[in-house]
Amino acid sequence: MTEVPGGTRPLPVKLRVDIDAELLELALTHRSYAYEHGGIPHNERLEFLGDSVLGQAVTVMLFTTHPDLDEGELAKRRASVVSTVALAEVARGIDLGSHLLLGRGEEQTGGRDKDSILADTMEAVIGATYLSAGPEAATELVLRLTEPLLADPERYGAAMDPKTSLQELAARSGATPPQYSVEASGPDHDRRFTATVEVGDVRMTGTGSSKKTAEMAAALSAWRTLNERA
Repeated sequence: MTEVPGGTRPLPVKLRVDIDAELLELALTHRSYAYEHGGIPHNERLEFLGDSVLGQAVTVMLFTTHPDLDEGELAKRRASVVSTVALAEVARGIDLGSHLLLGRGEEQTGGRDKDSILADTMEAVIGATYLSAGPEAATELVLRLTEPLLADPERYGAAMDPKTSLQELAARSGATPPQYSVEASGPDHDRRFTATVEVGDVRMTGTGSSKKTAEMAAALSAWRTLNERA
């Protein structure tokens, strides 16, 4: 079983892939942790690689298994898997957040459950898998972890446009229209946004590197809650 740096805690069984220990440590290292430890390497290069591996794996799978779908529908299904909010959901499903190496500031502000950090780390883990175990293992990991998302057609519209989907669901369920508020923090070169949405008695937050991303994350969380009730 693959272990986190220092061998103190195994990664979730659901990951089921062998990754070189140094690559795994790099994949789990957020830039906030790297900055506080003398500017050591962090996971953003692996994230860049993993993003490409993820997109290719999902695109090829959808193209080959759904010959009846047109380009627009294929794009919609791909978006339901590769978006920040979708990847964050995958990361939560394997408890990835508890294994992150974060700086004190991110730790104190709930970084282990931020959509943007979880999604970026998930991509970094995919990139590390590609380098350590090869393209086939990386593709298998991607498809295994994203299968539940692709199997849920209700997600497609919400993942593409969660704010619209939430507004429509609120209207159908008789809830009040969604109301958003956004707060910004951090220096100009690294601004972080936290959005809060209230709809009926549901109040959810989301974070992101832009106001739009944060609002979308909050909207999808609220949509999931209301959809489960419905």
